[in-house]
Amino acid sequence: MTRRLFTFVLAAWCLAFPLVLQLHSQEAQRRAIQVDDLFRLQRLASPEISPDGQWVAYVSMSVNVENNKSISHLWMVASDGKSPPRQLTTSEKRDLHPRWSPDGQWLLFESNRSGSMQLWAIRVAGGEARRLTNLASEAGSATWSPDGKQIAFVSAVWPEFSKLPFQESQAAHQKRVDDQEKNPVKARVFTRLFFRHWDSYVEDKRQHLFVMSFDDGTAGEPRDVTPGDRDAFPTSSTFSGAQDYTFSPDGQHLVYTAPPFLNEAWSTNYDLWRVSVAGGVPECLTTTNLAADGQPRFSPDGKKLAYRAMRRPGFEADRWELMVVDCDASGKFTGKPESVSKEFDASVEDFFWQPDGKGFVILAEQKGEIAVLRLTLDKGEVTVLDSTPGVFGSMSMSQDGKTLAFAHSSAQRPMDIYVSRETAPGTSQGYLVTQANAGLLNSLQLPALETVTIPGDGGTPMQMWLLKPPGFDDKKKWPLIYLVHGGPQSAWMNGWSWRWNPQIWAAQGYVVALPNPRGSTGFGQKYVDEISGDWGGKCYRDLMAGVDYLEKQPYIDASRMAAAGASFGGYMMNWFQGNTTKFKTLVCHCGVYNHDSMYTTTEELWFDEWDHGEGKPIWENREKYLKHSPHLLAKNFKTPMLIIHNDLDFRVPVSQGIELFTTLQRLGIASRFINFPDEGHWVLKPANSRYWHNEIFAWLRNYTPPGGR
Repeated sequence: MTRRLFTFVLAAWCLAFPLVLQLHSQEAQRRAIQVDDLFRLQRLASPEISPDGQWVAYVSMSVNVENNKSISHLWMVASDGKSPPRQLTTSEKRDLHPRWSPDGQWLLFESNRSGSMQLWAIRVAGGEARRLTNLASEAGSATWSPDGKQIAFVSAVWPEFSKLPFQESQAAHQKRVDDQEKNPVKARVFTRLFFRHWDSYVEDKRQHLFVMSFDDGTAGEPRDVTPGDRDAFPTSSTFSGAQDYTFSPDGQHLVYTAPPFLNEAWSTNYDLWRVSVAGGVPECLTTTNLAADGQPRFSPDGKKLAYRAMRRPGFEADRWELMVVDCDASGKFTGKPESVSKEFDASVEDFFWQPDGKGFVILAEQKGEIAVLRLTLDKGEVTVLDSTPGVFGSMSMSQDGKTLAFAHSSAQRPMDIYVSRETAPGTSQGYLVTQANAGLLNSLQLPALETVTIPGDGGTPMQMWLLKPPGFDDKKKWPLIYLVHGGPQSAWMNGWSWRWNPQIWAAQGYVVALPNPRGSTGFGQKYVDEISGDWGGKCYRDLMAGVDYLEKQPYIDASRMAAAGASFGGYMMNWFQGNTTKFKTLVCHCGVYNHDSMYTTTEELWFDEWDHGEGKPIWENREKYLKHSPHLLAKNFKTPMLIIHNDLDFRVPVSQGIELFTTLQRLGIASRFINFPDEGHWVLKPANSRYWHNEIFAWLRNYTPPGGR
């Protein structure tokens, strides 16, 4: 049984602002959202509550499409919401990831204002920011020691220089950088896999942990505490959490998440390690678990360590359980780790210890939303703390545990900063303390998502979001856009997206459907598991059940239906090509087409091996890999298709899109291939993003004209 302990209220100063949730203007006075509105909206992120709970620091990013760049600044707002936010930094570069010092006097942050990404600090009471690092290998992902006298951070180094004294190491790094820039030969040489990831070449660099002293705005000389040819920080974002390493309670050790030393491209055996800040031989703490471990956090009394762990080696979408183990002040385990969330059928996305050490505040997906929950330590019981519709993320907690800050969004509102404050034992109130985009949002007509649950394959329920266009008239027939999410172990959420935003699609004059078929997260681990080895099976039949349901709705024009998706969603567009003619056109963004060639060109082999090969490489189980490969169905292709694929996509390499386009052209099927040479798996640069949207909508207008009839 759950009970809601938080209530959602608006901070006093916010009431003077027009809110999306409290609009008093007439619908007719507002307009549909346009593509360029995405770039007019401020993008808020990284809320960090001060130790005393009185303030929240956060990042606000503004986008300039014409210059094709973004600028981000640090801001601060009172956590009681009784005064408006104030800007802390004014650089014309990017200031990111604020972190409060334990005494609340300083904010540590990352910035490229000096030309490379370095660590800076600014006194909260006022003054100019001070640069703390100047590394040729750059610096980021920083954290404070418990007493505020040390700072740890991450830097990607060439391991052959890492055991040299710091000044010699940096000179060698700078020379290597300068030599590479001057050398007309730009050849890269690789000696191991994972030489590239997502959209960047890793080469032979290793991510190491550094520690330096801090005294009233002055930093000491950094020292590499994890030297050698080994990473000390997650190399895959799949296994990275909100906190990938931490100081021990005594401040003399670091406990960190490290990738596997061997077979990194096909092993998920990420472990927790421990090393002295003075240097020494690291110790692996989680040798008994051959699946992923990570995100360590010590209890308030320093006597326990909590962290997330998976159970199944090789499976990147396994459930994250919350583990707790007794330890000493140095972080050394003195007991056996035990799962405190084994009865909770969802992944723990983030967590904080309660101040009394008797439980946790956690974030977890719940049927297309991310909720704030409480997990008790003794019984593992989970209760709902805040079920405000939408998506919570980037949680931080004050030292006394009475105030929490979050980023919060919904399908009708981009991220704003949300604070919950305890008003009495067991009772708290939630405040929306920023309204960065209130003016523009108040001028837009942004319909609310609707949810339906229908019988999927075999009668298994499938949840689906529906978004109707501004000015929707149920007496008319409307075209349908059927969006399939990526992952496939992911979900469409009641949240805001800067990439695949359903409001933009609906505003073109379409009913938008966002189904969560087999493989989607937030509906129990069994539902997630049922897509592995079966991409074109139950998931496809779930999706077609959704199409059948929509075709029967009186407001849907079945002669004007289109489908679109990216990554796995792009794969499904290719599977649709070979299995159905229900759609007038398909849009495939960075989708998998040929499982045969995909295996030996993608970077994270564990994904392909688990999802297609029953844990085996393709040469040992080729039949399973090819069972659901769209390229084998090319003789069935008939549907006009827009293909978008990018040169820096190392997850689903551009060859997949080229193979698909070549096939369609050879078959004489209307097709168009858009290639971004400077983008990866996503289209992130502002000008490219605008072009991406406009090209897709122009294509759709040609094959599925928008608007009610």
